[in-house]
Amino acid sequence: MGKVVDKFARPIRDLRISVTDRCNFRCTYCMPKEIFGNDYAFLPKDELLSFEEITRLAHFFASLGVEKLRLTGGEPLLRRDLPELIKRLTKISNIKDIGLTTNGVLLGQYANDLYEVGLRRLNISLDALDPLVFGEMNGRGTSPQIVLKNIELAKEIGFQMKVNMVVQKGVNEAEIVPMAMHFKERGITLRFIEFMDVGNDNAWSFAKVVTKKEIFHLLESEFQLEPIDPSYYGEVAQRYRYKDNGVEVGFITSVSESFCSTCTRARLSSDGKLYTCLFASNGFDLRSLLRSNKTDEQLLEVITDIWQNRKDRYSDERTEETAKKRHKINMSYIGG
Repeated sequence: MGKVVDKFARPIRDLRISVTDRCNFRCTYCMPKEIFGNDYAFLPKDELLSFEEITRLAHFFASLGVEKLRLTGGEPLLRRDLPELIKRLTKISNIKDIGLTTNGVLLGQYANDLYEVGLRRLNISLDALDPLVFGEMNGRGTSPQIVLKNIELAKEIGFQMKVNMVVQKGVNEAEIVPMAMHFKERGITLRFIEFMDVGNDNAWSFAKVVTKKEIFHLLESEFQLEPIDPSYYGEVAQRYRYKDNGVEVGFITSVSESFCSTCTRARLSSDGKLYTCLFASNGFDLRSLLRSNKTDEQLLEVITDIWQNRKDRYSDERTEETAKKRHKINMSYIGG
């Protein structure tokens, strides 16, 4: 099958696969505990895609041009036997890169197994070094020291890592420079993510966004930075490096500087719905098709048709009013 493009000539290059909707955190910008309480009903096991189903779909996407897979959640390390899935995915031809996004709490338990089956790249979410700030943001009072210890362990094993920090005005702005210093010294890329209106439960507004420009201004007061050219079409992060040691720092600017025009990402939820935008209202049910004895050719035709008809450009069109009115799938379900 040849490579496909959507209505704006954007190819499909990246597939983000959510392997579970469960999480051991209750981050205020993703799964606030007021809504995702102890009695919250997560998906039953039989509604989740099996490893066989995920692998079969990944083969289809690879044949259409996908080169990068990223496993997400919820918290993906809560999915049992995850290394077995990664082992299967590494065998798919055309897939050049597999990554995992995690909050890092369980990483110490699974890092060696993940590395042994071929996983090499990790994105670890950490929003503050201050224990009080981080504990409040993750909704569980979990200490950043647990995550920091596991980051060091993963680095020793040999993983390539990026640390993701979601910045919210009035919440963790004071952590921007300390986080930058900490990871600069350790040679680990830190990426600042603008607070986004994903889902409907995080009380988002423009007033709570700390823009890339504001973050950059803070960093410039402490460090000398120089820009790095994008390394491939559709790269999300705006990349810079510190002039004195070459360590990278990046910005995800979905709110202040949209990158819809080069978006190459599709998202597969843990129950098998395909979403063509992070801010989508509806998905396409691939699980039902998988379980209805459709042939490979029929399934491939459906996926091709979905992408070729894709017209999403939400961040280009976002206003305060549309952000509040539009029903959007929650990040914990769609996988960020």
